[in-house]
Amino acid sequence: MSEATPPAEPTHTGEPASLDPELVEAVKASTDAHAVALVALRRELHAHPELAWAEHRTTQTVVDHLRAAGLHPDVLPRGTGLTADIGTGAAAVALRADLDGLGIADEKDVAYRSTVPGRCHACGHDVHTAVVVGAGLVLADLERAGVLPGRVRLVFQPAEEATPGGALEVIGAGRLEGVSRIFTVHCDPQTPVGDVGLRVGPITGSADHVLVQLTGPGGHTARPHLTADLVYALGKVVTDVPAVLSRRVDPRAGLSVVWGRIAAGAAANVIPHSGEVEGTVRALDAGSWELAPAVVEEAVRTVLAPYGVEVVVDYTRGVPPVVNDADSVGLLAASVTAFGGVEHLAVAEQSLGAEDFAWYLSHAPGALARLGVRSPGDTTARDLHQGTFDVDESAIGVGVRLLVGAALLSLS
Repeated sequence: MSEATPPAEPTHTGEPASLDPELVEAVKASTDAHAVALVALRRELHAHPELAWAEHRTTQTVVDHLRAAGLHPDVLPRGTGLTADIGTGAAAVALRADLDGLGIADEKDVAYRSTVPGRCHACGHDVHTAVVVGAGLVLADLERAGVLPGRVRLVFQPAEEATPGGALEVIGAGRLEGVSRIFTVHCDPQTPVGDVGLRVGPITGSADHVLVQLTGPGGHTARPHLTADLVYALGKVVTDVPAVLSRRVDPRAGLSVVWGRIAAGAAANVIPHSGEVEGTVRALDAGSWELAPAVVEEAVRTVLAPYGVEVVVDYTRGVPPVVNDADSVGLLAASVTAFGGVEHLAVAEQSLGAEDFAWYLSHAPGALARLGVRSPGDTTARDLHQGTFDVDESAIGVGVRLLVGAALLSLS
């Protein structure tokens, strides 16, 4: 049914113009000068996480740091999230961070452990924010020195973890107008600190929600042939719909349906009147994501046709896949090479985890980079969205130099 475009190969484009060595040294020196303050900022944010759309303290903290550097932050209309421009020019290069934490208890025994019960920064948004604040401080230093060749916009969005995410709030407020390219980083606990993972094409998947609700006359389990066996029909949805999709959609699209909840009945000998199953639909291919609602509903109805039940399919859009622009990946690769050497370039794995950075890429080309945060020799199994998640804080400086370098190369 779907002729999906296969994901791009994990390669980089040719090298763009390199950074002037004197500018590289200036960026390094400025980053080092702000290093202690940026670690302190990250720890401050980590100790005071706020959930989506409630990032008031976080927003004010970022505003204070930017104002202290002589910048003029502009808070989004809803009161959380902000943008700030540095330099002048018709078009801006944007650097994006996300502010919100997660509803997960912090399980680490560290001085900067979350002070809010049941809340923590388990996805690295505190690091992302410190990196983009740091990039702003370094770029402000360059602007004062008269060597910033254009305009850079810092974007601190709320509610990345919500659906729909805060990226749409930023876009709706007009804060992406005039942006010619956009970059972001995401912490990667599998990649060593100092390394940066890059990939051209799809790097994260889409994420939609699907709820299938079934109704029937109900009856006795002794006589399933005289009614509609609703629980059996639910089981067929769970097992057969993913199987049908695997033969109706190009497998290179990475379309995946995984069920997370199923509910029906209250007694062992009663066929219930109603039941439901819900889960997520993910894809790596933007074309297949566009087709997914119709394809999934058709598969559900086809599977259920023999069982005499009524069905309602409630399909909710989440976010599209993040598809990295080749030129933007090339700029990031050149930045990694300039500040760390080509040996710190890594190929990022594709993930079906979702990122609302994808919405920005429908307005401007750009790329998401995987920022290595695993300490040398650390064999602890850490993962995102876990209460034990932590980072090697030297990654903050790596991220700052990466984004500043990519912005300078874009402007040149």
